[in-house]
Amino acid sequence: MKILVINGPNLNMIGIREKEIYGTRTYPELVGYIERCAEDAGVETEIVQSNHEGTIIDFIQEAYGRIDGIIINGGGYTHTSVAIMDALKAVQIPAVEVHLSDIFKREEFRRFSYLSMVCEKTISGKGFEVYREAIEYLAGK
Repeated sequence: MKILVINGPNLNMIGIREKEIYGTRTYPELVGYIERCAEDAGVETEIVQSNHEGTIIDFIQEAYGRIDGIIINGGGYTHTSVAIMDALKAVQIPAVEVHLSDIFKREEFRRFSYLSMVCEKTISGKGFEVYREAIEYLAGK
């Protein structure tokens, strides 16, 4: 099984930005954590990050026919991007939405997710652990 992990805008700044929300662990630490979780689950991962909506859509479209599952942390695009939602719908690859923070306990505008409309599952508020849970969910399908 091959899983594409897509990290959206500003995820490359964790450990620097809003430490009270996202903690002090860095993006390279997150990538290492995801790789270890994938190895433990016996799956292969491809991990990408972009601050650009169109690039994220390209990642999703390029996954068609070669990826078995998608884990997506859409960052701020979670709450605004119909286009990313449509790309996920178009490729019909099982997808899990993840968020380091609990988006349902944050500002009102963060409580709505376009991605949740097409993802099989949403996992949030558990820090790095959300990626492990998503990997295990997809690996178990």
